[in-house]
Amino acid sequence: MPHFFSNKRLILLMVGIIVLVILVGLTMREREQATIPEQIVQDSVGAVQSVFQRPAYFVRGIYDDFIHILNVHEENERLKEHLNDYAMLRSELDGLREENESLTSMYDGMESLSSFTSIPALVIERQPDRWTETIGINRGTQHGVEADMAVITEEGLIGRVQYTSAFTSQIQLLSDGEQTNRVSAKVAVEDDEPAIGFIEGWDHEQDLLIMQKVDSENELEVGQFVSTSGLGGLFPADLPIGEIVGVEIDEYGLTQNAYIQPSADYYNINHVMVIDREQGNLEGIQEDFENLQEEQEEEEESEGSGE
Repeated sequence: MPHFFSNKRLILLMVGIIVLVILVGLTMREREQATIPEQIVQDSVGAVQSVFQRPAYFVRGIYDDFIHILNVHEENERLKEHLNDYAMLRSELDGLREENESLTSMYDGMESLSSFTSIPALVIERQPDRWTETIGINRGTQHGVEADMAVITEEGLIGRVQYTSAFTSQIQLLSDGEQTNRVSAKVAVEDDEPAIGFIEGWDHEQDLLIMQKVDSENELEVGQFVSTSGLGGLFPADLPIGEIVGVEIDEYGLTQNAYIQPSADYYNINHVMVIDREQGNLEGIQEDFENLQEEQEEEEESEGSGE
């Protein structure tokens, strides 16, 4: 009996091998369609794969999207840094361009400055409560700056050096309006000698300079240009001051006042030039200035006696 069962196992093994060979042969040959068992197996496997692959693809898609979002975020941060760097560089470039244009235009059209020493300076101090009165600059006696030197921007005269230290100076603006802050000025009159007067006042309501003590015989008109006369020796001649926008005769009818729109913007000053005149040219001009002052004092005395 045991021998019979041993032969039976051998027979079953051989039958199994034969069936397997037949199946392999059937599957390896070219056919137009799979057998029914193969179709059943393939459909079953496909259904199972579909059940597991869809969640897998969904999770993989979420993961890929998350990685993509992270990459996009990092790229955006890098772009923002580049944009910030670009904005800073653009701002610095614009500032340098404006500074260059300002300093360049400061020299243009001022032929009278060829005989003077000019000292460029930056505005480093300005008090809100004295915005139209004084400014501080980063140049002092160590740079050649002295009291009463003329100070200009690229647009024209703005004031004078009030006092200095070794490395800084305070500038008194023409818009300060103090009587002691006088500048000899002239107005070109057609077919006649220039009309001479003094810038020694400031109209706070209209933001206008006031030119006083101009001889009433001189014909002042709106639109005429006012510049420094050079009398007194402190300020060079022909520095732009502004344009006449109004004229009035004083109460005695002997002199007239002109209201002047300044060429320079006293509210927005960043760069200035301090101007000094060659000392060799001062003596004769100083005498003329003193003579003019004496004549005006005599006129004032005659006005007082007539009253």
